[in-house]
Amino acid sequence: MRVMDSSSNLHENDNAVNFKTTPRGFVTKLKSGAKEMFFPNDLFRHLKNEEKPLRRVLKVVQYFIPILEWLPNYTWSLFCSDFIAGLTITTLAVPQGINYAKLAYLPPIIGLYSSFVPSILYAIFGTSRHMAVGTVASSSILIYQTISKVAKPEDDPKLYLHLVFTTTLIAGVFQASLGILR
Repeated sequence: MRVMDSSSNLHENDNAVNFKTTPRGFVTKLKSGAKEMFFPNDLFRHLKNEEKPLRRVLKVVQYFIPILEWLPNYTWSLFCSDFIAGLTITTLAVPQGINYAKLAYLPPIIGLYSSFVPSILYAIFGTSRHMAVGTVASSSILIYQTISKVAKPEDDPKLYLHLVFTTTLIAGVFQASLGILR
């Protein structure tokens, strides 16, 4: 770590730590914290240095679809590691998804879909390599408790299934819009 003194040029020492400045005031800290909370990923920061318009468009597309950024650098050894990790997680996620579907009084095939579809979508649109996605027991129970007040799965299974699909679609659209507006 380099220490920056007051006589050095700021542009020459972008990674230097400046210990000789006065502490920031409360309002400055509050504004900085609010900016980081509400706008953590400044999309335009990456675009400021790009001169070509086509390259700017590519950066924006890569921001919203991160797989386009890391896929060209994906190696065979990473694939082998990811394949083994995928097999390991599959042995856990498939039975877990089927049982979570049973908790929500849904057909087991829906539990199978809920095991692998979120993972595939997260591989395309997600930004973390170390994150597990899928169903959880609490959401299955919550869906059953909420929808069964309107339609019981025993009385009208078709209506119950349609209401569950509608609920999850609305939740998915809401989460996708939050991801786009991040």
